[in-house]
Amino acid sequence: MTSLHSPPPIQSACAYCGVGCGVLIETDGARITGVRGDPDHPANFGRLCTKGASLHLAAAQLDARALYPALRSERGTPRERVSWDSALDHAAGRFAEIIRNHGADAVGFYISGQLLTEDYYVFNKLAKGLVGTNNVDTNSRLCMSSAVSGYKATLGADAPPACYEDIAATDCLFIAGSNTAYAHPIVYRRIEDARKSNPDLKVIVVDPRRTDTAREADLHLPILPGTDVALFNAMLHVMLWENMTDAAYIAAHTSGFDALRATVREYTPESVAGLCGVPATDIITAARWFGQSPATLSLYCQGLNQSSHGTDKNAALINLHLATGQIGRPGTGPFSLTGQPNAMGGREVGGMANLLSAHRDLANPAHRAEVAALWGVDSVPEIPGKTALEMFEAVARGEIKALWIACTNPAQSLPNQALVRAALEAAEFVVVQEVNAFTETADYADLLLPAAAWGEKEGTVTNSERRITHLKAAIAAPGEARPDWEIAADFARRLGAQLGKPGTTLFPYVNAEAVFNEHRASTRGRDLDITGLSYALLDEQGPQQWPFPEGATTGKVRLYADGVYPTADGRARFASPRYLPTAEVIDARYPLHFNTGRLRDQWHGMSRTGMVARLFSHVETPVLSMHADDMARRSLKNGDLVRVKNRRGELLVPVEASEDMRVGQVFMPMHWGGRYMSGFGVNTVTADQRDPVSRQPELKHAVVQVEKAPLPWHMAVMRRDHAVARMLRIQPLLARFDYASCGLYGRDNNPLLVLRVAHGTPLSAEMLAEIDTLLDMQDEASIMRYDDPRRGISKRVMVEDGRVVGVRLTGETAARDWLKEMMAEGAEIAPLRAWVLAPLATPPVGSSSRGYIVCNCLNIPATQILEAVAQGADLPVLQARLKCGTECGSCVPELRRMVLAHKQEAA
Repeated sequence: MTSLHSPPPIQSACAYCGVGCGVLIETDGARITGVRGDPDHPANFGRLCTKGASLHLAAAQLDARALYPALRSERGTPRERVSWDSALDHAAGRFAEIIRNHGADAVGFYISGQLLTEDYYVFNKLAKGLVGTNNVDTNSRLCMSSAVSGYKATLGADAPPACYEDIAATDCLFIAGSNTAYAHPIVYRRIEDARKSNPDLKVIVVDPRRTDTAREADLHLPILPGTDVALFNAMLHVMLWENMTDAAYIAAHTSGFDALRATVREYTPESVAGLCGVPATDIITAARWFGQSPATLSLYCQGLNQSSHGTDKNAALINLHLATGQIGRPGTGPFSLTGQPNAMGGREVGGMANLLSAHRDLANPAHRAEVAALWGVDSVPEIPGKTALEMFEAVARGEIKALWIACTNPAQSLPNQALVRAALEAAEFVVVQEVNAFTETADYADLLLPAAAWGEKEGTVTNSERRITHLKAAIAAPGEARPDWEIAADFARRLGAQLGKPGTTLFPYVNAEAVFNEHRASTRGRDLDITGLSYALLDEQGPQQWPFPEGATTGKVRLYADGVYPTADGRARFASPRYLPTAEVIDARYPLHFNTGRLRDQWHGMSRTGMVARLFSHVETPVLSMHADDMARRSLKNGDLVRVKNRRGELLVPVEASEDMRVGQVFMPMHWGGRYMSGFGVNTVTADQRDPVSRQPELKHAVVQVEKAPLPWHMAVMRRDHAVARMLRIQPLLARFDYASCGLYGRDNNPLLVLRVAHGTPLSAEMLAEIDTLLDMQDEASIMRYDDPRRGISKRVMVEDGRVVGVRLTGETAARDWLKEMMAEGAEIAPLRAWVLAPLATPPVGSSSRGYIVCNCLNIPATQILEAVAQGADLPVLQARLKCGTECGSCVPELRRMVLAHKQEAA
């Protein structure tokens, strides 16, 4: 709670997913001290998930921050601190030289859906207006470009027609390719509320995995990977056969239906059932619930988008809405859930290789002329730029010589990491503009520029429902970090001088509001017209949806209520997609489908959430989930290390049996990269094949083989005090082990670094000494030790003030987990002194392990919840007695699952 002497809270928005939750930032004037949900923000009304509720903890971690510009004179040498003038003059000189010698398309800009709209706008203008290249693309290409292509192919514009209010108004909710409970928890809270207020609400979930979202559905369709188009076409077949389509709506407001009807004729539920792996009766039920409902709303995300046929999947789902007239009314419509906080804002300013400002089309000469006139340049380039992966492929070939990367981590997040890292090695000059100086991509930076982080800069973001929020800076950025738009504009002015172009007049901005005002002017008369908005209006009236043209008093809640679409004839267009298989098909060599997705408490490449100990509590380490039958065939048990391999590479990771999985499928979360495990991480094996329209890669599916990887030598290291700083020191070592993972454990007042290692042979004494030095565990006077050289066992326990602060177990690690908990709790060593070096998997004083944390807000472990459930507690009793699930609510689906599992076991 804010004290009488604290500054008033600052209104902002969460920096994570596209829900766009409003937050109130509390500070002491110099530091962010807390966050809470903004009760007046229409996206969340005060609610926050576990990630949003810990934003202040990530902001407080300065150990990983890039604080000053740093430049290296040549590859292989360390970067050295330089002034901003030296840094940007050097960058401008290098870019200018390359442009003069090789042309404008020899440079590229790879930016991020986590930038603010103002940042995005300046980068887009820098590339297309000053440099003269369309080689500017964004990591939104990895998450939203197929949703964009699907909307444009059918409805005519990149404009989600529905809104969050529709969740409460719908009678049938169709969730496809989204574990909403994990990926968009605050949207899921709305779903829970809707089900409470409307017990007749039907929820259908389409997902290969039996996720928490799927478990709570009325109907789960666990389709085989990539078969979405076949499923949607079969549902439309049923709707046509049973007269559930809206003939009047189709005739009045659409075109192309006859061709679609001919296409879906062959997609009978019976023929599709085997292809999709779901019963024909369930397909029919889904079609009836969707088509006969008074109002049907679809929510969908990466399961449809991250596909080599993502545009087709999106369009096939939108077809169902158009065919049944389920659009433009309360509770209806196809509603894509945005992956990043400002992926939509980036598209609004044209910050992608095939777009121009305000949803203009790069291929349209009139649109190019409009943008050139707005910017006061002779022309903007007409040749489409390289999209994300194409850009890195061009770098690897030597076509692109210089690459500017801002606010994203391609050396973790892009598929086919071997290719991406080879490209970064091959580039002549790499600029990385970042908050975190220790990302995988920062390792490749010739020039590292420190950017202001969340809470330290002003601008706007647009969430999934087209709602724009004004973010205010709460504190000054540390060190010499600067806002992203300011860095880009400063560089542009210097580059303009080098190239003899009007950089100063093109980039005259004195603050973020000046950038916003120019962006606003560019939208006049467009589908996303926001000429009626201003920073002042957003501050006075709160976040607003677009369009909001000049003279309007409010934005448009939902689109296409009049049945008029932004197409040449005003009609929506039916697409006629046919089912095509995934880019890679399983075979005898690679017999398993590999799927990726989100964890509940981590975010993207973990450059922020990976600094917060409590966010490791639910899932502590990378794990491959697999069906128990597939494990049995390979003689695997929980915790065994396995080698996951395909044509692109391999990774080593522990395996666990999961009831979420179907036979023949494996799953690994998307977050784990080379900073948290050995190797390049999960994207070592993901596929880089792309949708032909959206150019979005098929990150959701690859084929792999899995085999046991027996590594006989193990080590566990835990260290209290300055855990984040110590983790950053240890991370570069991970690549030297056959298998390793590192992370944090405990709560945030004094967390632990936890390092796990498995290797084919014992580590050398020199390597162990290097680890001890990095973790400050050399003080022999404070260390208890045990050595058995014959068996390769060496143990060190460091004690300060009667408490264990450091542990290194090598060769035998049975006591790791209870020692870890003991350290995290700050327990006194006296009762356990005789046992800390013993090979005991359980503590000797009769206590039991707490297990993983289910409720992160209140630190409630699984063991405590299961004990209460065994005594007959249901969800309301758990919430009343233990308080779990009463804060952010992210754990509620899991609590319900635990209660249900106990009832089923008892029965």
